[in-house]
Amino acid sequence: MTVPAPRPASAFTGEGKAAVSTITDLDVTRLAGALGAEVRGLSLAHATAADAAVLSDLLVEHMVLFFPDQEMALEQHVALGRHFGPLAGHPNLANPFTDHPEVFELAASRGGVADEWHTDLTFMAEPAVMSILRMLTCPPVGGDTLWTNLCQAYDELSAPLRDLCDGLSALHNAEPHGQPEAMAVHPVVRVHPVSGRRALYVNEHFTRRIVELNRSESDLLLGYLCAWVHEPRFTVRYQWTAGTVAMWDNRSTQHYVLNDFEGERIIQRVTIMGDTPTASAPPRWQPYVRSKGGASSSHHDRLLRDWHRHNGAPETS
Repeated sequence: MTVPAPRPASAFTGEGKAAVSTITDLDVTRLAGALGAEVRGLSLAHATAADAAVLSDLLVEHMVLFFPDQEMALEQHVALGRHFGPLAGHPNLANPFTDHPEVFELAASRGGVADEWHTDLTFMAEPAVMSILRMLTCPPVGGDTLWTNLCQAYDELSAPLRDLCDGLSALHNAEPHGQPEAMAVHPVVRVHPVSGRRALYVNEHFTRRIVELNRSESDLLLGYLCAWVHEPRFTVRYQWTAGTVAMWDNRSTQHYVLNDFEGERIIQRVTIMGDTPTASAPPRWQPYVRSKGGASSSHHDRLLRDWHRHNGAPETS
């Protein structure tokens, strides 16, 4: 392929100085109509900041990239991630084997299979920008991962539903990690800071409630949107081999691991932090937060009320 003129690696987050890449020949193969490409012709262990700038452009275009047959040590993995921005380990989950503050590790033998659709760390006020995963050990069959294109999912909603979603926000929390008090509110529809495309930004793993709707209305709409983004035509499915590296844009994708395998599966991930989700439209309605609790108030009503009290937002009766 002809490699485009690169932007700086930090253009992925909108900052930085110009850089010149040494990449001259990459083999980029699209894997599905919606998203995903396999990339050959670059050793990620020796990637420079300028190389990362080229990969940033490819990532905005394809949303998830796969690099087979990579040989990369742990510190080289971390160094690669740092080209794209600040890193952080997982705020709630401990690594089973590797002690490193900037690396997150999952092992199937320790219950580490991410088998619910999600975008990484959306319960944080400034969630993950992108993730870079290295497959250390994988079963010969099964354990594939699927990603979905959240921009296409938004685009293919009907016009009235897009209009409704553009004015809504949603509460996310870390309840799956036993930390329900760790929560944030983000727009239901966000704008990608580089491509300018709109994307649905709710997921079944971390999103608890549509802020402006009552509980039953929220359950209906949130359930529909979470099911909608998993439509097969929005997705790509990848079969792993040990040594493959994947990087994905958390601002435009969700992912899901198929828990259909036996044996060990170990991954290590570095996570580029500092995202600031921007709403596609200004708020149009006040939060639906009842000021009185009691038996009629759901668990997620109470979470939402607590969040708004902490952030100084008004309540409705």
